[in-house]
Amino acid sequence: MPVILGIESSCDETSASVCVDGQILSNVIANQTVHEAFGGVVPELASRVHQQNIIPAVHKAIIDAKVSKKEINAVAFTRGPGLLGSLLVGTSFAKSFALGLNIPLIDVNHMQAHILAHFIDDPKPQFPFLCLTVSGGHTQIVKVNDYFDMELIGQTTDDAAGEAFDKAAKMLGLPYPGGPLVDKYAKLGNPNAYQFPEPQIPGLDFSFSGLKTAFLYFVRDKQKENPNFLEENMADVCASIQHRIVSVLINKVKKAVKETGINQVAIAGGVSANSGLRDALLEAEKKWKWKVFIPQFQYCTDNAAMIAIAGYYKYLKGDFVGQEVSPLARWSV
Repeated sequence: MPVILGIESSCDETSASVCVDGQILSNVIANQTVHEAFGGVVPELASRVHQQNIIPAVHKAIIDAKVSKKEINAVAFTRGPGLLGSLLVGTSFAKSFALGLNIPLIDVNHMQAHILAHFIDDPKPQFPFLCLTVSGGHTQIVKVNDYFDMELIGQTTDDAAGEAFDKAAKMLGLPYPGGPLVDKYAKLGNPNAYQFPEPQIPGLDFSFSGLKTAFLYFVRDKQKENPNFLEENMADVCASIQHRIVSVLINKVKKAVKETGINQVAIAGGVSANSGLRDALLEAEKKWKWKVFIPQFQYCTDNAAMIAIAGYYKYLKGDFVGQEVSPLARWSV
């Protein structure tokens, strides 16, 4: 029964997890609040907080899993993509830990790990399936043929969906991170109160820059007419912009299902925690007879459980790296 320690440090969450024979026994996530004052993640600050958090996070993950360090068979870590300074902290710790215990080292692609989070719990998708991976930095449609055989068939040409949510929130004067707050207000509003344009991008690619600009001008013009517009209509505005972002995502997935003939659809990444997107997918499942897979909330945002499960499947293949390995800020799925 392989015991895998997973380490995630690609952005602003320090996380450690222990996986035993494909079962996640612990998943510790240390969040960083230092970025709130700046309205976004500051890479240098993120790196420093990772250095503070990584040893306590790993220690707690091992204790929670009720295993000893000597029982760990391999260390899996996020090699990329992500913030280079943050990745360096996790990579350096993983290399040192593996060297100290003389155990194998496993490098994991962060975006592949988001997709493989679907193999933590039942029900698990069958190959092949489509995965909509949506986060602050990525928006992709991936055709998943096997655990590590993935084909990128659609992606954003500019902003990611998570960026669109966060930037819309910033225009509305909401604090960072704004995406979850937009979702919170949207639950109270009318999604059809205001109409925003849907980007017309060919194929399966996405674009959110035009929608972002249209929203900026909408907010500016409405506030000129009525300085209290946002205060009086925040729920409807949030519901309307969320409805448009979600419809862009769902319409592209619908097109991907039609083009590939694959009706198993999974979602992954931080934006997969958005209630509007989750509800839209469940509605699509009923309407178009899709088989939809939605991860638990704890496996949506960046976490080490997904790194540990990806590491487990790599361990079974004997896919290891040496001590010369270095992190990659960019790394295709």
